[in-house]
Amino acid sequence: MTLGMTLGLPAQTQAAPLRIEITEGVIEPLPFAAPDFVAEGGNAGQLARDIAQLVADDLSGTGLFREIPDSAFISRVTSFSSPVQFADWKAINAQALVTGAVSLQSGGRLTVKFRLYDVFAGTELGSGLQFTGTQDGWRRMAHKVADAVYSRITGESGYFDSRVVYVSETGPKNDRKKRLAIMDYDGANVQFLTDSRSIVLAPRFSPTGDRILYTSYETGFPRIYVLDVASVRRRVLEEQNGTMSFAPRFSPDGQTVVYSLTQGGNTDLYKMDINSGRSQRLTSAPSIETAPSYSPDGSRIVFESDRSGTQQLYIMDANGGEPRRISFGQGQYGNPVWSPRGDLIAFTKQNKGRFHISVMRTDGSEERPLTSSFLDEGPTWSPNGRVIMFTRETQGANGKSSLYSVDITGRNLRRVRTQGGGSDPAWSPLQE
Repeated sequence: MTLGMTLGLPAQTQAAPLRIEITEGVIEPLPFAAPDFVAEGGNAGQLARDIAQLVADDLSGTGLFREIPDSAFISRVTSFSSPVQFADWKAINAQALVTGAVSLQSGGRLTVKFRLYDVFAGTELGSGLQFTGTQDGWRRMAHKVADAVYSRITGESGYFDSRVVYVSETGPKNDRKKRLAIMDYDGANVQFLTDSRSIVLAPRFSPTGDRILYTSYETGFPRIYVLDVASVRRRVLEEQNGTMSFAPRFSPDGQTVVYSLTQGGNTDLYKMDINSGRSQRLTSAPSIETAPSYSPDGSRIVFESDRSGTQQLYIMDANGGEPRRISFGQGQYGNPVWSPRGDLIAFTKQNKGRFHISVMRTDGSEERPLTSSFLDEGPTWSPNGRVIMFTRETQGANGKSSLYSVDITGRNLRRVRTQGGGSDPAWSPLQE
């Protein structure tokens, strides 16, 4: 599916931008209206409705926006070029208005254009945009529209035009079948990448989203594989007799993989040049070092270790050296993941029989729990660092793993739609 973007649809005079100030305080969702996009051609009517609804769903799903139902509308948008009747939208308290148009040419070529208005200022917010692509890519175009709207109002980049790789789970708890799957961030367009004959764990995207690292037990021992998303071809990243390798993650430049390797009963961190296969040992301790994650600039690595006697978080230079402990609260800490913004580290915490998804500053300060349940684990960051997705498992013999998301303030906890059970999510960067 190809997708293009055109800037600079004719814009009205712009004023100071409408803006949601996102803080840790209580946020009153911004009311917005997204009427059905105009079908410019008789064959685009359903697509126009579907695209407008998906834009509204993306925005409402953040918890930062509240959609005004079309039953409240006074005005109807029947032409993309007609002047906006701001008084009618102000009367129903719409602070933002999204309008758009959709056309479908022969051969399945689809064009989507939109505008965003600040209703109370009576002005257009930013310049109009136009996307072109194939008809089967309509969902991506809707996500891109929503990303642009989100960015203009919040001042942050969006995260809707992204994907998630995860472990799809079926069957009872004592005989669970696992295979890799990839989907849009909202659960649509699921594609299975492996079969269920072998246990698979910990899939991780490359910085460009074109490759996935994961661990497989198909040989009887855990081995790291790298899979090309487009072709679904894969290869073993490394193989040494008598060793077990797991918990891989790409460096920010995509050229290096950091991972855990168990040899002779000892587990340490290593990094490998993905092209040459040359590896370098980063830790050397009698403890277990695992779950490494790079800082966004690639200069440091956060990981979990039990070198202090309990499972805690440490940071060290990307080339090794003496690590510095950053977790000092009660309980056990694991699965640390550095935020793409670089300011926070998300992690799993176990304390007093409960599991939490939590965040802290990179120096260990301002630790905050975001969730609490029987079992929450494995956080992954949205591309803009605003939302965390994770695995939640329910209790008992019939317990099931599902994917959930929560924003970094601890609000807007939501279950993510998947086919069957799901675990070990990893969020991709925004698609190009």
